[in-house]
Amino acid sequence: MKTNRRDFIQKMGLGTAALGLGTPALATSSSSAEEIADDKNDGPVLQIGDHIAVADTAYGKVRGYVLRGITTFLGIPYGADTSGENRFMPPQKPKPWTTIYPAIWWGNTAPQNMEKRYANAYYSFSDHWNYDDVSEDCLRINVWTPAINDGKKRPVLVWLHGGGYTNGNGIEQDGYHGENFSRKGDVVFCSLNHRLGPMGYANFAGADKRFSASGNVGMLDIVAALEWVRDNISNFGGDPGNVTIMGQSGGGAKVCVLTAMPSAKGLFHKAVPLSGSSLKATEKEVSEKLGAYVLKEAGLTSSEMEVLQKMPWKQYYELATRAMTKLREELKAPVGFSPVVDGTYLPQHPYEPAASSLANDIPMMICTTFNEMAPSRSDATLENIDLAGVKEKLKERFGDKTSNIVDSYAKTFPDKKPVEIWSMVASNRQNAIALADSKSKQNAPVYLAWFGWQPPLFDNRMRAFHCIDICFWFDNTDLMYTHTGGGARPRRLAAKMSASLLKFMRTGNPNGGGLPAWTAYHSANGETMILDDQSVLKNDPDREARKAFV
Repeated sequence: MKTNRRDFIQKMGLGTAALGLGTPALATSSSSAEEIADDKNDGPVLQIGDHIAVADTAYGKVRGYVLRGITTFLGIPYGADTSGENRFMPPQKPKPWTTIYPAIWWGNTAPQNMEKRYANAYYSFSDHWNYDDVSEDCLRINVWTPAINDGKKRPVLVWLHGGGYTNGNGIEQDGYHGENFSRKGDVVFCSLNHRLGPMGYANFAGADKRFSASGNVGMLDIVAALEWVRDNISNFGGDPGNVTIMGQSGGGAKVCVLTAMPSAKGLFHKAVPLSGSSLKATEKEVSEKLGAYVLKEAGLTSSEMEVLQKMPWKQYYELATRAMTKLREELKAPVGFSPVVDGTYLPQHPYEPAASSLANDIPMMICTTFNEMAPSRSDATLENIDLAGVKEKLKERFGDKTSNIVDSYAKTFPDKKPVEIWSMVASNRQNAIALADSKSKQNAPVYLAWFGWQPPLFDNRMRAFHCIDICFWFDNTDLMYTHTGGGARPRRLAAKMSASLLKFMRTGNPNGGGLPAWTAYHSANGETMILDDQSVLKNDPDREARKAFV
């Protein structure tokens, strides 16, 4: 995720821009009697009041609102404040409340680096980043549902936001909205915030045994949210026995990690990682060394952890970042704050060298995009680069293999321009294929997709970029028009993709949603659904090109 964004916090909620609520046209003297009658029958799309959208939770009642027939609850606490003595510790249950909790605005964003978040106008325009207040009291969940207290058991989707393990929130993009998907599929849609970066993944287990969970508390937050779903979602019209977890980029990585966590077993039943195929987590030795570097940077000993807990979060975040930079320089490796194989909360790497047995019965649907990294998106001059220039650009990353890799992709995809070859090489599917190969050895099926739809924006230079597929899965292409342009063309593909996701949520099989017959993935054939205006199932379309990486 890009973090260089404009220096302001763009709010989002019940405003006309965010929810598409225009001002109804007033009847004029030239209006027909039929039009005037229609106006009289056209009531408000928003309902909110003392006796509207009130639901029970284990901790107290919550009040939401009804928008266009979908009951919405925002920012429900699923855990306690994580500051002070709760910092670096497993999440605690929220304190019960006696009055009705106003669940009508997003919960706080987890602490993260907000400096220059909106500095790049192009990315800010394209992604419509939405950030509100930032605090450690951030364990909040959002719920969209067709109805509450009606006795129905609807499939539940729990969305995990992107941003690696360091940035993001549950509603950072308009495409994360659950209203359209909830309405279309008669399902319950949830999204959430949880601890990130050095607040969620700084491992101090080696310094003080009281903090044995500290390297994974960000993931334990998500487990706590899934426990909240198990214990409360029936009051919101959902079925706790049919929960699908889904995430993109860092959220996809979190999905993979959850499938290997014993504490998450039984809390979800299907998994969908998008552009985030996480095979391995951080090694314990490296993770604990980073924790030791944080203490050293703070000038503290292992017996002074309470000082770190009481420190203002921004001060702690800055020193933790400095410590990370120093360890990266020492190890000459991209060390960071992320989940750790600690032997307890995460007993093994999720999918390498072999898939965790905990995932054995979890059907999975994997998707990546053709152009996760699109070099010319904000630099039109790169459209004219030749293959020699592409090789030069990629040489630092791929070394002596660069020329062969680029030539192999150019041969496999002869209709692509050099800048597109650059993009496809940099966005290669190696991890997604490795995840699918590992998962395909288990009982439950895995389905693989490759999103290639190209938006008509920025002179067609955006291509099938990182994040674009999200709004198609959730039927939000008109809402996320800065990714798609809006209109009928993306809407047609979104109708089929969202219907296929709904089928997968219900049955563990995406077939029957309008896409071509989708065969489960097998390593021998590499069955891959190409998602485009005319979708098609192909057998491993880039296999020959990928061989050049070996």
